[in-house]
Amino acid sequence: MGRVSDPQQRPTERPVVNGVVALVAVALGVGLILALVALVGTKVLGLGGGDGESSADSTVRQSMYLPTPVETDEATGPLVTLHTEDPDEPEATGDGETELPEDEPTTELPSESPGAGEISLQALATTVASGERIYFSGVYPGGEGAILFVQRFENGEWADFPASVGVTNGTFSSYIFTGVSGVNRFRVVDRDSGTVSNEISVTVG
Repeated sequence: MGRVSDPQQRPTERPVVNGVVALVAVALGVGLILALVALVGTKVLGLGGGDGESSADSTVRQSMYLPTPVETDEATGPLVTLHTEDPDEPEATGDGETELPEDEPTTELPSESPGAGEISLQALATTVASGERIYFSGVYPGGEGAILFVQRFENGEWADFPASVGVTNGTFSSYIFTGVSGVNRFRVVDRDSGTVSNEISVTVG
């Protein structure tokens, strides 16, 4: 027997085919729209290789704004003049003479530094009370490790004072006591080499 087709099946197949065709058409349309949007976005943002510089230049030109020049009013208030003279330049007096700046006090430096083998002695204070410490210090280049003995000038000659100090790194410092009032003169001496320092004067009392 031959197959008998059911006439009710054909109407149900056509909507399915139409739906598939419609989906394909929609997909193509959406894809085309997305491609156009991507192309336009690339042009606007300047992502293209050759047009990058021109797009950036156009953006910079568009962002620049020059205001329109406007004429301003002249100042009516008092003008301020700044003092621009050199403070080191001499000032002119009313008589037309030039006043020279006064010399600033300068600190005098020792004329010569002690040479090798010379002892330089100095006191911290030139006036002390009776029984107060007399601090002294000095420099003895080349006298590393030497022992210096203190001497005081008494009765017209130098006499040994019961004190001594050692030299470290070319320098020395110590202190002594004395109850003798008046001007006392001290010095130090290296007995091994016979080197004698300069004398210092300290007023006691």
